[in-house]
Formats: sequence, C-alpha cells, structure tokens
Amino acid sequence: MAGTRDRTLHYLALVVLAVLCLTPIYIMISTGFKQQVLILSGEPVWFFFTPTLDNYEYLMTRGKFDRYLTNSIIVGSVSTFLTLILGGFCAYAIARTEFHGRRTLASVSLLLRMVPPAVLAIPAFAIVITFGITNDYAVLIFFYTALNLPFTIWLLFGFYRQIPVELEEAAIVDGASPLQVFFRVLMPLMKSGYAVAAIFTFRIAWNELILALLLTGRNSRTLPVAAAGFITDTGVEWGRIMAMGTLIVIPPLLFTFFAARQIIAGLTAGSVKG
Repeated sequence: MAGTRDRTLHYLALVVLAVLCLTPIYIMISTGFKQQVLILSGEPVWFFFTPTLDNYEYLMTRGKFDRYLTNSIIVGSVSTFLTLILGGFCAYAIARTEFHGRRTLASVSLLLRMVPPAVLAIPAFAIVITFGITNDYAVLIFFYTALNLPFTIWLLFGFYRQIPVELEEAAIVDGASPLQVFFRVLMPLMKSGYAVAAIFTFRIAWNELILALLLTGRNSRTLPVAAAGFITDTGVEWGRIMAMGTLIVIPPLLFTFFAARQIIAGLTAGSVKG
C-alpha cells in the first residue's frame, strides 16, 4: 500500500514538473497566434481565442525571415564544424600525451566556458574595431568557436580516454598515417561524443543574442537579433516576437529529438567516466 502511494506521489510530482516546464512554451506558441490587441488586453486569455496567422505571415513575407534563417544556419553550422574539428584535435592531444596535470587541464578548460558572453561583448567589439574586421560572418564564427571550444575539449577528452591505445597502434602497424588513424579509426568510435558536442555547440551558436546583436550588421543578423528587433520605441510587438521564438525553437528541438539516442549514449559513456 505504501509503495503504491509513493509511486502515485512520484508520478504526481512528475506531472506538476512537466506542467511547470511546458507552460512557458505554451504561452509562447499561443501568443504567436494572437492579435496584438488581445495580447495587450487587461485580462489574459489562455485557451479560448480565435487564432490568427498574421504574425507568421508578416515574418515570412515582410519580416525577411529567410535571410535571418540563412544567416543563423551559416554561422551555427560553420562554427559547430570548426569547434568539433579543433576540439577533437585538442582533446586527443591531451588524452594521448603524458604530462603532469593533464586531467586538471581538461577540467580547468571547462571553467572558461562559464564566462558569460555578455562579459566578452565589449572586448570582442573592441577587437573587431581595432583590426577593422568587416566580415560579420567570420567575426561571429570566430567568437562562437572560441566560446564553445572549452566545453568540447572537456567532453571529448573523456571519450578519448575510453578508447584503447592498442587500436591506434594496430592501425599504425597496418600503415595508416596519424590523420587516417584519427579520422578513420577514432572518429567512428567517437560518434556519440561528437553528437553531444555538436548539439550543445549548435544550440549555443543558434540561440546566442548578445554577441550577435553587437557584432552583426543589417544583412548578417541572426534570428535572435531579428526577434529583438521587434522591441521598438513605439512598443513591443509581442505576437511577432513569440512567433519568431517558436520558429527559432523548432530546428534545435528537431535536431535534439533525432539525435536523442546519441545524446544519452554520449552523456553516460564519456563525460561521466572521463
């Protein structure tokens, strides 16, 4: 009897937690289908209202959504690719090179990731102005890669520690070069770790606002910057902001959903044991 009661309380707690987590998402999605007048009315309307597609129609026709989407895809994809390549090389070097304090080095690198992007915004802007860098894509890709490298190194270090050195030695004996060993032997065994690193890296580059707001021009704005553009001197266009937020959430959500198995395998196999 006590076991049944405990199980019921457990499930009830999970339901309450799920409701608390999903309520902000529901508010965002539902607000995207409301008229501005309804949103700003004194009495909030939660469920029963006449939905409209005006906010999404504006984004697709006059809001230049396709341009902002292209910018976000370019910046997120290229920075993720560079982070995985550079982070993989660094993590492999730390894992395979014998020196005192290498575990500490891998862990300390994670501390650099704890620096918030807002702290780096002004120094990053000063660097761009000093060197006269005009390519907004290159600027964002560079800073996002640098921002995500510490976490990627820390994560992949744990995976490389789990791979026996004998596999590399056998491949070298068979005539494989160091690069062939890395790309043909190690990377296939590291797909779970790279999947986890890719998802976290891409999500950070996709959702980041402060650096993108400060370092992009009119033609290179990413989706979060475009959403912030609906906060104007005349008021806040909540419906368009929420519609944009809903569209921004979809790609990382789908990416995470389809790679869920790799994420679970990666988090349990590498970062915990490493």
